Amino acid sequence: MYHPWLPNLEQLSEMLKETGVKGIEELLNDVPEEIRMKGGYSSLPQKPMSEYEILLNLRTTLEKNFKLKFPPFLGGGICPHFIPVAVKMIMERSEFYTSYTPYQQEISQGLLQALFEYQSLIAELFEMEVVNASLYDWGSALAEAVLMSHRINGKKIVLIPSSINPFHKEVLKTWIYGKGLTLLEIPIDPESGEISLEAYEKLLERYKDEITAIYIQQPNFYGILETNLDEIFNEAKRRKIITIMGSNPIFASIIKPPGEYNVDIAVSDGQELGLPLNYGGPLLGVIATRWDSTLIKQLPGRIVGLTKDSEGQRAFTLILQYREQFARREKATSNITTNETLMAIGVAVYLSLLGKEGLKMLAEEILRHSHYAVEKLEETIGVKRAYKGEYLEEVTLSFNKDYKLIHQHLLNKGIHGGLQLDSTKALYCFTEVHTKKMIDELVDSIKEVL
Repeated sequence: MYHPWLPNLEQLSEMLKETGVKGIEELLNDVPEEIRMKGGYSSLPQKPMSEYEILLNLRTTLEKNFKLKFPPFLGGGICPHFIPVAVKMIMERSEFYTSYTPYQQEISQGLLQALFEYQSLIAELFEMEVVNASLYDWGSALAEAVLMSHRINGKKIVLIPSSINPFHKEVLKTWIYGKGLTLLEIPIDPESGEISLEAYEKLLERYKDEITAIYIQQPNFYGILETNLDEIFNEAKRRKIITIMGSNPIFASIIKPPGEYNVDIAVSDGQELGLPLNYGGPLLGVIATRWDSTLIKQLPGRIVGLTKDSEGQRAFTLILQYREQFARREKATSNITTNETLMAIGVAVYLSLLGKEGLKMLAEEILRHSHYAVEKLEETIGVKRAYKGEYLEEVTLSFNKDYKLIHQHLLNKGIHGGLQLDSTKALYCFTEVHTKKMIDELVDSIKEVL
Protein backbone atom coordinates (compact mmCIF):
# COMPACT_ATOMS: atom_id res chain seq x y z
CA MET A 1 0.00 0.00 0.00
CA TYR A 2 3.00 2.34 0.12
CA HIS A 3 3.02 5.23 -2.34
CA PRO A 4 5.78 7.86 -2.45
CA TRP A 5 3.35 10.78 -2.84
CA LEU A 6 0.68 9.83 -0.35
CA PRO A 7 1.66 9.96 3.33
CA ASN A 8 0.39 7.86 6.22
CA LEU A 9 -0.49 4.75 4.25
CA GLU A 10 1.58 2.72 6.71
CA GLN A 11 -0.91 3.73 9.40
CA LEU A 12 -3.93 2.75 7.28
CA SER A 13 -4.73 -0.43 9.24
CA GLU A 14 -4.35 1.38 12.53
CA MET A 15 -6.64 4.20 11.40
CA LEU A 16 -9.28 1.81 10.08
CA LYS A 17 -9.22 -0.15 13.33
CA GLU A 18 -9.56 3.02 15.41
CA THR A 19 -12.56 4.25 13.41
CA GLY A 20 -14.25 0.86 13.24
CA VAL A 21 -14.29 0.87 9.45
CA LYS A 22 -13.54 -2.41 7.68
CA GLY A 23 -11.85 -0.93 4.64
CA ILE A 24 -11.40 2.09 2.39
CA GLU A 25 -14.24 0.88 0.15
CA GLU A 26 -16.69 1.35 3.02
CA LEU A 27 -15.79 5.04 3.14
CA LEU A 28 -16.53 5.36 -0.58
CA ASN A 29 -20.00 3.83 -0.62
CA ASP A 30 -21.60 7.15 -1.53
CA VAL A 31 -19.33 7.64 -4.57
CA PRO A 32 -20.87 6.05 -7.72
CA GLU A 33 -18.81 3.10 -8.93
CA GLU A 34 -18.62 4.41 -12.50
CA ILE A 35 -16.71 7.56 -11.52
CA ARG A 36 -14.22 5.96 -9.15
CA MET A 37 -10.58 5.76 -10.22
CA LYS A 38 -9.86 2.32 -11.63
CA GLY A 39 -6.78 0.50 -10.37
CA GLY A 40 -6.40 2.44 -7.13
CA TYR A 41 -2.96 3.82 -6.37
CA SER A 42 -1.37 1.69 -9.07
CA SER A 43 -3.06 3.83 -11.72
CA LEU A 44 -1.21 6.93 -10.51
CA PRO A 45 2.16 7.90 -12.04
CA GLN A 46 4.89 6.06 -10.15
CA LYS A 47 7.49 8.82 -10.33
CA PRO A 48 7.56 12.62 -10.10
CA MET A 49 6.81 14.39 -13.39
CA SER A 50 8.20 17.53 -14.98
CA GLU A 51 5.91 20.50 -15.56
CA TYR A 52 5.69 19.63 -19.26
CA GLU A 53 4.78 16.01 -18.46
CA ILE A 54 2.08 17.19 -16.07
CA LEU A 55 0.57 19.43 -18.76
CA LEU A 56 0.57 16.55 -21.26
CA ASN A 57 -1.05 14.29 -18.68
CA LEU A 58 -3.75 16.85 -17.92
CA ARG A 59 -4.40 17.46 -21.62
CA THR A 60 -4.87 13.72 -22.18
CA THR A 61 -7.32 13.58 -19.27
CA LEU A 62 -9.27 16.64 -20.47
CA GLU A 63 -9.62 15.13 -23.94
CA LYS A 64 -11.80 12.44 -22.39
CA ASN A 65 -14.46 15.05 -21.68
CA PHE A 66 -17.63 14.86 -23.76
CA LYS A 67 -17.62 17.64 -26.34
CA LEU A 68 -20.85 19.43 -27.23
CA LYS A 69 -21.48 20.66 -30.75
CA PHE A 70 -23.69 23.54 -29.56
CA PRO A 71 -24.48 25.32 -26.29
CA PRO A 72 -26.81 23.02 -24.29
CA PHE A 73 -30.58 23.22 -24.73
CA LEU A 74 -30.92 22.06 -21.13
CA GLY A 75 -33.65 23.83 -19.18
CA GLY A 76 -34.09 23.96 -15.43
CA GLY A 77 -33.22 27.51 -14.44
CA ILE A 78 -29.59 27.73 -15.58
CA CYS A 79 -29.26 28.72 -19.25
CA PRO A 80 -26.35 29.57 -21.58
CA HIS A 81 -25.87 33.19 -22.62
CA PHE A 82 -23.23 35.17 -24.44
CA ILE A 83 -20.81 36.82 -21.99
CA PRO A 84 -18.92 39.92 -23.19
CA VAL A 85 -15.14 39.56 -22.85
CA ALA A 86 -15.04 42.70 -20.68
CA VAL A 87 -16.99 40.92 -17.94
CA LYS A 88 -14.34 38.24 -17.50
CA MET A 89 -11.50 40.74 -17.87
CA ILE A 90 -12.79 42.92 -15.03
CA MET A 91 -13.70 39.98 -12.79
CA GLU A 92 -10.13 38.67 -13.11
CA ARG A 93 -8.53 41.90 -11.96
CA SER A 94 -6.59 41.27 -8.76
CA GLU A 95 -8.46 44.07 -6.98
CA PHE A 96 -11.74 42.15 -7.40
CA TYR A 97 -10.70 38.50 -7.61
CA THR A 98 -12.08 37.31 -4.28
CA SER A 99 -15.37 36.18 -2.80
CA TYR A 100 -14.41 37.41 0.64
CA THR A 101 -16.05 40.18 2.63
CA PRO A 102 -14.24 43.57 2.54
CA TYR A 103 -14.05 43.91 6.32
CA GLN A 104 -11.35 46.62 6.19
CA GLN A 105 -13.68 49.10 4.60
CA GLU A 106 -11.27 52.01 4.67
CA ILE A 107 -8.98 50.22 2.19
CA SER A 108 -11.72 48.51 0.14
CA GLN A 109 -13.50 51.50 -1.34
CA GLY A 110 -13.25 50.27 -4.94
CA LEU A 111 -14.69 46.87 -4.14
CA LEU A 112 -17.43 48.36 -1.97
CA GLN A 113 -18.38 50.82 -4.70
CA ALA A 114 -18.65 47.97 -7.22
CA LEU A 115 -20.99 46.13 -4.85
CA PHE A 116 -22.97 49.31 -4.24
CA GLU A 117 -23.41 49.64 -8.01
CA TYR A 118 -24.57 46.01 -8.18
CA GLN A 119 -27.18 46.66 -5.47
CA SER A 120 -28.35 49.80 -7.27
CA LEU A 121 -28.65 48.05 -10.65
CA ILE A 122 -30.67 45.14 -9.24
CA ALA A 123 -32.88 47.55 -7.29
CA GLU A 124 -33.63 49.44 -10.51
CA LEU A 125 -34.18 46.26 -12.53
CA PHE A 126 -36.59 44.72 -10.01
CA GLU A 127 -38.06 48.08 -8.91
CA MET A 128 -37.32 47.17 -5.27
CA GLU A 129 -35.74 49.58 -2.81
CA VAL A 130 -33.23 47.45 -0.86
CA VAL A 131 -30.86 44.78 -2.21
CA ASN A 132 -28.14 42.96 -0.31
CA ALA A 133 -24.62 42.36 -1.63
CA SER A 134 -25.34 38.71 -2.63
CA LEU A 135 -26.31 35.27 -1.40
CA TYR A 136 -25.24 31.88 -2.75
CA ASP A 137 -27.93 31.10 -5.33
CA TRP A 138 -31.67 31.29 -6.03
CA GLY A 139 -32.42 28.39 -3.69
CA SER A 140 -30.60 29.93 -0.72
CA ALA A 141 -32.19 33.33 -1.45
CA LEU A 142 -35.64 31.73 -1.38
CA ALA A 143 -34.86 29.89 1.85
CA GLU A 144 -33.60 33.10 3.47
CA ALA A 145 -36.76 34.93 2.34
CA VAL A 146 -38.96 32.28 3.96
CA LEU A 147 -36.94 32.41 7.19
CA MET A 148 -37.29 36.22 7.14
CA SER A 149 -41.06 35.79 6.95
CA HIS A 150 -41.08 33.33 9.83
CA ARG A 151 -38.99 35.65 12.02
CA ILE A 152 -41.37 38.51 11.31
CA ASN A 153 -44.74 36.86 11.96
CA GLY A 154 -43.89 33.56 13.67
CA LYS A 155 -46.28 31.54 11.51
CA LYS A 156 -45.31 28.13 10.17
CA ILE A 157 -47.04 27.35 6.86
CA VAL A 158 -45.47 28.34 3.53
CA LEU A 159 -47.50 28.23 0.31
CA ILE A 160 -45.54 27.30 -2.80
CA PRO A 161 -46.79 26.34 -6.28
CA SER A 162 -46.36 22.76 -7.49
CA SER A 163 -44.59 24.39 -10.45
CA ILE A 164 -41.71 25.57 -8.23
CA ASN A 165 -38.20 24.71 -9.40
CA PRO A 166 -37.63 21.32 -7.67
CA PHE A 167 -33.97 22.13 -6.99
CA HIS A 168 -34.98 25.29 -5.13
CA LYS A 169 -37.63 23.31 -3.29
CA GLU A 170 -35.04 20.82 -2.02
CA VAL A 171 -32.88 23.65 -0.65
CA LEU A 172 -35.92 25.24 0.97
CA LYS A 173 -36.98 21.96 2.62
CA THR A 174 -33.50 21.55 4.08
CA TRP A 175 -33.29 25.10 5.46
CA ILE A 176 -36.72 25.14 7.11
CA TYR A 177 -36.48 21.65 8.61
CA GLY A 178 -35.02 22.79 11.92
CA LYS A 179 -37.63 25.55 12.26
CA GLY A 180 -40.57 23.18 12.00
CA LEU A 181 -42.10 24.96 9.02
CA THR A 182 -44.48 23.19 6.62
CA LEU A 183 -44.63 23.53 2.84
CA LEU A 184 -48.05 23.33 1.18
CA GLU A 185 -48.21 23.12 -2.60
CA ILE A 186 -50.75 24.96 -4.74
CA PRO A 187 -51.73 22.74 -7.71
CA ILE A 188 -51.44 24.04 -11.27
CA ASP A 189 -54.05 23.92 -14.00
CA PRO A 190 -53.16 20.86 -16.15
CA GLU A 191 -53.94 22.69 -19.40
CA SER A 192 -52.43 26.16 -18.96
CA GLY A 193 -49.65 25.20 -16.54
CA GLU A 194 -50.55 28.20 -14.35
CA ILE A 195 -51.50 28.21 -10.67
CA SER A 196 -55.07 27.07 -10.03
CA LEU A 197 -56.82 30.07 -8.45
CA GLU A 198 -59.57 27.84 -7.12
CA ALA A 199 -57.07 25.60 -5.32
CA TYR A 200 -55.22 28.68 -4.03
CA GLU A 201 -58.36 30.18 -2.52
CA LYS A 202 -59.24 26.88 -0.83
CA LEU A 203 -55.82 26.72 0.84
CA LEU A 204 -56.17 30.32 2.03
CA GLU A 205 -59.55 29.58 3.56
CA ARG A 206 -58.46 26.35 5.18
CA TYR A 207 -55.27 27.64 6.82
CA LYS A 208 -56.24 31.31 7.27
CA ASP A 209 -54.05 32.70 10.07
CA GLU A 210 -51.35 30.00 9.92
CA ILE A 211 -49.63 31.06 6.67
CA THR A 212 -46.35 32.95 7.04
CA ALA A 213 -45.60 33.51 3.34
CA ILE A 214 -46.49 32.67 -0.24
CA TYR A 215 -43.86 32.19 -2.93
CA ILE A 216 -44.53 32.40 -6.67
CA GLN A 217 -41.96 31.99 -9.44
CA GLN A 218 -42.30 34.02 -12.67
CA PRO A 219 -42.08 32.30 -15.10
CA ASN A 220 -42.60 28.97 -13.35
CA PHE A 221 -40.32 25.93 -13.57
CA TYR A 222 -42.14 24.68 -16.67
CA GLY A 223 -41.45 27.98 -18.40
CA ILE A 224 -45.05 29.22 -18.16
CA LEU A 225 -45.92 32.85 -17.40
CA GLU A 226 -48.32 33.32 -14.48
CA THR A 227 -51.01 35.77 -15.64
CA ASN A 228 -52.91 36.05 -12.33
CA LEU A 229 -50.14 37.35 -10.09
CA ASP A 230 -51.94 40.60 -9.22
CA GLU A 231 -54.92 38.67 -7.93
CA ILE A 232 -52.76 36.13 -6.08
CA PHE A 233 -50.54 38.68 -4.33
CA ASN A 234 -53.34 41.14 -3.56
CA GLU A 235 -55.36 38.45 -1.80
CA ALA A 236 -52.30 37.37 0.19
CA LYS A 237 -51.60 40.96 1.25
CA ARG A 238 -55.21 41.42 2.29
CA ARG A 239 -54.70 38.50 4.66
CA LYS A 240 -51.35 39.92 5.88
CA ILE A 241 -49.35 37.06 4.34
CA ILE A 242 -45.78 37.99 3.35
CA THR A 243 -45.37 37.84 -0.43
CA ILE A 244 -42.22 36.48 -2.09
CA MET A 245 -41.67 36.52 -5.84
CA GLY A 246 -39.00 34.74 -7.86
CA SER A 247 -38.15 36.57 -11.06
CA ASN A 248 -36.02 35.88 -14.14
CA PRO A 249 -33.71 38.93 -14.20
CA ILE A 250 -33.42 39.22 -17.99
CA PHE A 251 -37.17 39.27 -18.54
CA ALA A 252 -37.77 41.75 -15.73
CA SER A 253 -36.87 44.24 -18.48
CA ILE A 254 -39.98 43.44 -20.57
CA ILE A 255 -42.56 42.00 -18.16
CA LYS A 256 -43.77 43.35 -14.82
CA PRO A 257 -40.91 43.23 -12.29
CA PRO A 258 -41.51 42.28 -8.62
CA GLY A 259 -41.79 45.91 -7.51
CA GLU A 260 -44.83 46.51 -9.72
CA TYR A 261 -46.66 43.77 -7.83
CA ASN A 262 -45.68 45.47 -4.55
CA VAL A 263 -44.34 42.18 -3.18
CA ASP A 264 -42.47 42.17 0.11
CA ILE A 265 -39.43 40.19 -1.04
CA ALA A 266 -37.98 39.35 -4.46
CA VAL A 267 -35.47 36.56 -5.12
CA SER A 268 -33.57 35.42 -8.18
CA ASP A 269 -30.27 34.15 -9.54
CA GLY A 270 -27.75 36.35 -11.32
CA GLN A 271 -26.35 33.50 -13.43
CA GLU A 272 -28.18 34.67 -16.55
CA LEU A 273 -26.58 38.10 -16.24
CA GLY A 274 -23.08 37.34 -17.47
CA LEU A 275 -22.05 34.27 -15.45
CA PRO A 276 -20.80 31.05 -17.08
CA LEU A 277 -22.09 27.49 -16.89
CA ASN A 278 -19.81 25.33 -14.78
CA TYR A 279 -21.33 22.17 -13.27
CA GLY A 280 -23.82 24.05 -11.10
CA GLY A 281 -21.71 26.98 -10.00
CA PRO A 282 -20.71 29.56 -9.18
CA LEU A 283 -24.13 31.16 -9.07
CA LEU A 284 -25.41 34.37 -7.48
CA GLY A 285 -28.29 34.58 -5.06
CA VAL A 286 -30.27 37.79 -5.45
CA ILE A 287 -32.59 39.02 -2.70
CA ALA A 288 -34.37 42.36 -2.47
CA THR A 289 -37.07 43.90 -0.33
CA ARG A 290 -39.27 46.94 -0.33
CA TRP A 291 -38.60 49.96 1.89
CA ASP A 292 -39.94 48.70 5.20
CA SER A 293 -37.90 48.78 8.40
CA THR A 294 -39.25 45.42 9.58
CA LEU A 295 -38.20 43.72 6.35
CA ILE A 296 -34.86 45.53 6.10
CA LYS A 297 -33.85 44.54 9.64
CA GLN A 298 -34.46 40.89 8.79
CA LEU A 299 -32.69 40.95 5.41
CA PRO A 300 -29.80 38.43 5.52
CA GLY A 301 -26.23 38.92 4.38
CA ARG A 302 -24.52 42.27 4.14
CA ILE A 303 -25.52 45.61 2.65
CA VAL A 304 -23.12 48.21 1.27
CA GLY A 305 -24.20 51.76 2.10
CA LEU A 306 -23.08 55.25 1.10
CA THR A 307 -21.96 57.70 3.79
CA LYS A 308 -19.32 60.37 4.49
CA ASP A 309 -15.96 59.89 6.14
CA SER A 310 -14.44 62.00 8.93
CA GLU A 311 -13.37 64.58 6.34
CA GLY A 312 -16.79 64.85 4.76
CA GLN A 313 -15.83 62.88 1.65
CA ARG A 314 -18.09 60.28 0.06
CA ALA A 315 -17.36 56.80 1.42
CA PHE A 316 -18.80 53.31 1.17
CA THR A 317 -19.27 51.06 4.17
CA LEU A 318 -21.04 47.93 5.36
CA ILE A 319 -24.23 48.89 7.19
CA LEU A 320 -26.66 47.16 9.58
CA GLN A 321 -23.93 44.67 10.42
CA TYR A 322 -25.75 43.04 13.31
CA ARG A 323 -27.42 40.86 10.71
CA GLU A 324 -24.61 38.29 10.38
CA GLN A 325 -21.32 37.17 11.94
CA PHE A 326 -20.91 40.51 13.70
CA ALA A 327 -23.63 39.38 16.12
CA ARG A 328 -23.93 36.29 18.27
CA ARG A 329 -25.03 33.31 16.19
CA GLU A 330 -28.42 32.98 17.84
CA LYS A 331 -29.20 36.67 17.31
CA ALA A 332 -27.94 37.03 13.72
CA THR A 333 -30.39 36.94 10.80
CA SER A 334 -27.93 34.81 8.85
CA ASN A 335 -24.42 33.46 8.99
CA ILE A 336 -23.40 33.85 5.37
CA THR A 337 -19.73 34.82 5.37
CA THR A 338 -17.61 34.19 2.29
CA ASN A 339 -20.18 34.84 -0.43
CA GLU A 340 -20.66 35.58 -4.14
CA THR A 341 -19.00 39.01 -4.17
CA LEU A 342 -17.03 38.27 -7.33
CA MET A 343 -20.15 37.07 -9.16
CA ALA A 344 -22.03 40.20 -8.08
CA ILE A 345 -19.30 42.35 -9.61
CA GLY A 346 -19.56 40.35 -12.84
CA VAL A 347 -23.31 40.97 -12.95
CA ALA A 348 -22.78 44.69 -12.32
CA VAL A 349 -20.34 44.84 -15.26
CA TYR A 350 -22.72 42.89 -17.51
CA LEU A 351 -25.71 45.11 -16.72
CA SER A 352 -23.61 48.25 -17.16
CA LEU A 353 -22.42 47.07 -20.58
CA LEU A 354 -25.92 46.23 -21.83
CA GLY A 355 -27.83 49.09 -20.25
CA LYS A 356 -31.63 49.28 -20.11
CA GLU A 357 -32.20 49.13 -23.84
CA GLY A 358 -29.59 46.43 -24.37
CA LEU A 359 -31.19 44.16 -21.77
CA LYS A 360 -34.60 44.72 -23.32
CA MET A 361 -33.22 43.93 -26.79
CA LEU A 362 -31.65 40.75 -25.40
CA ALA A 363 -34.96 39.60 -23.89
CA GLU A 364 -36.75 40.23 -27.19
CA GLU A 365 -34.05 38.36 -29.13
CA ILE A 366 -34.42 35.35 -26.82
CA LEU A 367 -38.18 35.39 -27.37
CA ARG A 368 -37.67 35.29 -31.13
CA HIS A 369 -35.33 32.31 -30.84
CA SER A 370 -37.52 30.33 -28.43
CA HIS A 371 -40.70 30.89 -30.43
CA TYR A 372 -38.95 29.99 -33.69
CA ALA A 373 -37.73 26.75 -32.09
CA VAL A 374 -41.14 25.75 -30.72
CA GLU A 375 -42.95 26.59 -33.95
CA LYS A 376 -40.38 24.58 -35.93
CA LEU A 377 -40.75 21.58 -33.59
CA GLU A 378 -44.55 21.72 -33.69
CA GLU A 379 -44.94 22.24 -37.43
CA THR A 380 -42.13 19.99 -38.66
CA ILE A 381 -42.23 16.91 -36.45
CA GLY A 382 -45.39 17.24 -34.38
CA VAL A 383 -43.77 17.83 -30.98
CA LYS A 384 -46.29 19.52 -28.69
CA ARG A 385 -46.05 21.96 -25.82
CA ALA A 386 -47.08 20.29 -22.57
CA TYR A 387 -48.93 23.43 -21.41
CA LYS A 388 -50.83 26.11 -23.34
CA GLY A 389 -49.68 29.09 -21.27
CA GLU A 390 -47.29 31.74 -22.59
CA TYR A 391 -43.57 31.01 -22.36
CA LEU A 392 -40.27 32.92 -22.55
CA GLU A 393 -36.90 31.14 -22.89
CA GLU A 394 -37.82 27.80 -21.34
CA VAL A 395 -40.60 25.53 -22.54
CA THR A 396 -41.83 22.06 -21.58
CA LEU A 397 -42.19 19.82 -24.64
CA SER A 398 -44.15 16.59 -24.92
CA PHE A 399 -42.90 13.79 -27.18
CA ASN A 400 -44.72 10.68 -28.44
CA LYS A 401 -41.73 8.48 -27.62
CA ASP A 402 -39.62 7.57 -24.60
CA TYR A 403 -37.54 10.71 -24.10
CA LYS A 404 -34.53 8.75 -22.85
CA LEU A 405 -34.07 7.36 -26.37
CA ILE A 406 -34.36 10.83 -27.90
CA HIS A 407 -31.92 12.32 -25.41
CA GLN A 408 -29.33 9.60 -25.97
CA HIS A 409 -29.63 10.03 -29.74
CA LEU A 410 -28.98 13.76 -29.36
CA LEU A 411 -25.98 13.14 -27.11
CA ASN A 412 -24.55 10.75 -29.70
CA LYS A 413 -24.64 13.66 -32.14
CA GLY A 414 -22.99 16.06 -29.68
CA ILE A 415 -26.23 17.86 -28.78
CA HIS A 416 -27.41 18.22 -25.18
CA GLY A 417 -31.20 18.20 -25.24
CA GLY A 418 -33.70 19.22 -22.59
CA LEU A 419 -34.06 18.22 -18.95
CA GLN A 420 -36.16 15.06 -18.73
CA LEU A 421 -39.22 15.55 -16.50
CA ASP A 422 -40.95 12.21 -17.08
CA SER A 423 -40.97 9.46 -19.71
CA THR A 424 -42.26 11.74 -22.49
CA LYS A 425 -41.67 15.32 -21.31
CA ALA A 426 -38.53 17.47 -21.28
CA LEU A 427 -37.76 21.07 -20.36
CA TYR A 428 -35.90 22.90 -23.13
CA CYS A 429 -34.14 26.25 -23.08
CA PHE A 430 -33.56 28.51 -26.11
CA THR A 431 -31.54 31.72 -25.80
CA GLU A 432 -29.65 34.21 -27.95
CA VAL A 433 -26.71 31.80 -28.32
CA HIS A 434 -28.88 29.20 -30.09
CA THR A 435 -28.78 30.23 -33.73
CA LYS A 436 -31.34 29.29 -36.39
CA LYS A 437 -28.85 26.77 -37.79
CA MET A 438 -28.41 25.13 -34.37
CA ILE A 439 -32.16 24.95 -33.80
CA ASP A 440 -32.74 23.50 -37.27
CA GLU A 441 -30.15 20.79 -36.63
CA LEU A 442 -31.75 20.02 -33.24
CA VAL A 443 -35.13 19.59 -34.94
CA ASP A 444 -33.66 17.40 -37.69
CA SER A 445 -31.86 15.26 -35.11
CA ILE A 446 -35.05 14.71 -33.09
CA LYS A 447 -36.91 13.91 -36.31
CA GLU A 448 -34.45 11.07 -37.01
CA VAL A 449 -35.51 9.17 -33.92
CA LEU A 450 -39.27 9.89 -33.80
